[in-house]
Amino acid sequence: MREDVVFKGSKIGLQLFLNEDNDFKSLTDKLIAKLDASIEFFGKGTVVNFLPKGITNEQLMELNNIFDNHGLSLKIVEEEQIPENHILNDDIEDAAVQHELLVVDKTVRGGQEIVNFGSILINGDVNPGAKIIAGGNIEIKGACRGIVHAGAFGDSSATIIAEKLLASQIRISDLIARAPDVLEQVQGAEMASIKDGNIVINVINS
Repeated sequence: MREDVVFKGSKIGLQLFLNEDNDFKSLTDKLIAKLDASIEFFGKGTVVNFLPKGITNEQLMELNNIFDNHGLSLKIVEEEQIPENHILNDDIEDAAVQHELLVVDKTVRGGQEIVNFGSILINGDVNPGAKIIAGGNIEIKGACRGIVHAGAFGDSSATIIAEKLLASQIRISDLIARAPDVLEQVQGAEMASIKDGNIVINVINS
């Protein structure tokens, strides 16, 4: 099922995809909610590329105003500006172009925040009070006790993997799951993903 509002990394930079099959008012409501939820992810003045499809000039002005109000810049691109191997709106369900993987070779301490437009690999623990935010997947080669947010731009196929997934908060795309009051002892790494509209956690090896 195609997401209505998705941000993806690509060879031309960060790009916005809108599901043109949905009505524009619904799309703008979801866009505003996504920008509000991910405001810490965007740096002020971040440029977001957009290839208009079935969008009127009036609607384009409204989109520009939304980005301006969030301190961001919407850049209109033409189809010929996009490389041949670049993913367009119609192909977004079948593939994803990601920004580079960010590798962190240390434990992330409380109060620290790691943010990347692509995926993140942590070779260490994520301590309580630490925050990891990725546009793609998150993998932690240790225990995760902080806050983790994968697929921060709306990628519901993103996953979170940790040797011990004890996060105080788990977010994938727009969904949020909190740690249970009683934690089960499991043998093996765990993976959080979205299934049937909910975040589920499964053991992936024993």
